[in-house]
Amino acid sequence: MKTDDPTMLAPHDWGFPVPIAYGPGRLAEIGQRCIGLGIRNPLIVTDHGSRDLPFIALLHSLLQDAGLKAALFSDISPNPIDGEIETGRAAFLAGSHDAIIAIGGGSAMDGAKAICLMARNDLDLWAFEYEQPVPVMGQGQRFPALITIPTTAGTGAETESTAMVTHAAKGMKFCVWHPDLKPALALLDPELTVGLPRTLTAWTGADALVHAIEAYLVPGFHPLCDGLALEGLALIAKWLPVAVEEPQNLTARGAMLTGSCLAGIAFLKGLGLVHAISHMVGAEFNTQHGLTNAILLPVVLRFNLPGQEEKVRRMAQAMGLPDTSVEGFIAAVEGMLDQIGIPKSLAEIGVPADCAARIAAKALKDSAARTNPRAATLAEVVALTETAIAKAR
Repeated sequence: MKTDDPTMLAPHDWGFPVPIAYGPGRLAEIGQRCIGLGIRNPLIVTDHGSRDLPFIALLHSLLQDAGLKAALFSDISPNPIDGEIETGRAAFLAGSHDAIIAIGGGSAMDGAKAICLMARNDLDLWAFEYEQPVPVMGQGQRFPALITIPTTAGTGAETESTAMVTHAAKGMKFCVWHPDLKPALALLDPELTVGLPRTLTAWTGADALVHAIEAYLVPGFHPLCDGLALEGLALIAKWLPVAVEEPQNLTARGAMLTGSCLAGIAFLKGLGLVHAISHMVGAEFNTQHGLTNAILLPVVLRFNLPGQEEKVRRMAQAMGLPDTSVEGFIAAVEGMLDQIGIPKSLAEIGVPADCAARIAAKALKDSAARTNPRAATLAEVVALTETAIAKAR
């Protein structure tokens, strides 16, 4: 396979669905980008696993060189918890910050966006829960400017306001959002993903794969999201194995960052049972989200794909598969998961067999379950969860 593409090594600016600056080395623009947006004192938000990584120090230095103040908030867990969002809001107010820069993986993005939602109002975080009526924001409660800088190619969380947060008291993940919160800039610099370990490259990349597949399978007519899902799937299928095997390959890193972004936009249409189950597994057992999704994917595909032959054909064509049947598509997905080293069961990552009924009941309350292409009973979701725990593929 050809593993270089000058297109992925050049800078590109896109205006849809938010301003996006793509290209190697473009983090260097962050100071002037902030000044152009009227930002003088941003709060940098990342997860506690990323706070000592080089890109944090580099971001601080670039902001300082532009004459800007900045502080760091890094008390965000891999699966962000509601109490951490409250603490982040307090840090935003205490530092008199005027914006938030989210940098890191999906947890950093989710934590930052949730802090943005609460930063200038007295509403409870769960007032922004996706299934609740959208809060009406009063005068002076405009959300602070938000810049997103993903350092993994997986969650695609950089272009929207939605965030997954764990409700500690309920042991469940919920989606929070507000339609008026939009990133002022998503900065996609593939150089920031080059240092990602092999495991995280695989896990976050598989997350993007799941986003593209689940979004495309959501029922309903949404050609914008469907087109992005298929193009994202094409990029991910071609370049994920390369990124895992050749971590310094900047073309592969750039293609994955782009594919992840496209798949993240596509799931505005919705997701499915992979995410519904994964959210609740993550909330209870603090598993890595992309890894959990990847293990669950074949189990849910075997449940969802019968009757979806035309959509499967389109996805298989996007992936360049010679066999466009349901069986051929699932086999190809499973082969890719094997190739990038995904475990074959949830038990291998510490999920016990006796949780299946509880996880399934919670999963059916997740908003992603509502857009699954096939309606599922509690008994069916219990069976899917049990299968994924014991032997997913």
